[in-house]
Amino acid sequence: MTQATGSAGTIRRTVGTVAATLAATALLAGCGLKSDPAAAPGTRSTTNPKEELLGAVPDEKTGAFRFAGKDASSDVSGRIDPSSKAVEINMAMAPDKDGITVKMSFLIIEDKLWMKAKFSGQPGLPKFPDKWMTLDRSKLTDGGSVPNYDGADQGNAGPLIEAATSVEQQGPGKYTGFIDVISGSAAKALDDGEAEALGEAGKRVPFTALVGPDGHLSSLVLEIPAAGKQKAYQYVVTYTEFDGTPKITAPVGSAATKAPAKVYELLNS
Repeated sequence: MTQATGSAGTIRRTVGTVAATLAATALLAGCGLKSDPAAAPGTRSTTNPKEELLGAVPDEKTGAFRFAGKDASSDVSGRIDPSSKAVEINMAMAPDKDGITVKMSFLIIEDKLWMKAKFSGQPGLPKFPDKWMTLDRSKLTDGGSVPNYDGADQGNAGPLIEAATSVEQQGPGKYTGFIDVISGSAAKALDDGEAEALGEAGKRVPFTALVGPDGHLSSLVLEIPAAGKQKAYQYVVTYTEFDGTPKITAPVGSAATKAPAKVYELLNS
C-alpha cells in the first residue's frame, strides 16, 4: 500500500533499499498524501453522499483504532493512535523471484522510532533480534528511508474520496462511485508510474466504501484495472476497532534493544 509522502510509501522504499542492498551482496547470489486541512473531517457539512463519506474518514480527534491495507504487492496492518501521534505498522511482502520473504514493522511515537525486521527464504540472510530495535534518527543518512507519523488516515482514504467524480449512497452506510486516480494527488496513492500506465481507464475507477454504525469509515475498496504487465487488483483500506484498540505505548525493558550496526547499513545504503 503506497503513500508517496507517507508511512506506507516509506516502507516500500525501505524494503526496496533492503532488497537492493542484499542484491549487491553474496546474500542474494543473484511511504503522504494529505487531505485539505481546510476541509478536515469533522468540520464538513453532510449535504451530499461525498461529503458524508469524507466526514467518516478518521482524523486527529479519533481515538486509537486498527488499520489494514492491501495492494498489488504488499499487505500492511497495524494500529493508529492520533492523540499520541503514534502508529504501529506491520508489513509483509510475498516471496520475490529469489524466494525471499520480507516482514518489517515500525513503531513511531512522535519523533521516537523502533523497528523489527525478518528475512527468510534463503541461507545467509541477516538476522535481527526478535524485539523492538530502537533507531537513532541522527544515524540515518536519509530520513525518508523510515516512516514518520503523518496523520490518522494512513490508507489515503480522504485524498482518494476527494478525487471521486461521482458518489452514490446505495443503502445505510454503503457508498459506490468512481474515482479519478490519475489526476492530482490521488495518483500518489499508486506505485510509481502506475497512474500513467492506467491512462484513461484510471479516470473512472469504481469503488465501494462502507461506514459503520459508529459513523467511522470501515472500508474503502478500489477496483484497479489491469495496465501493461500489471494485473487488475483491489486497493483495500480498512479501519476497525475504534472502541477497543489499546493506545500505543513505548516498548520498555526486555521488549526493546538498541539497533545493531547492520540495521543502519541496510537503511543507509
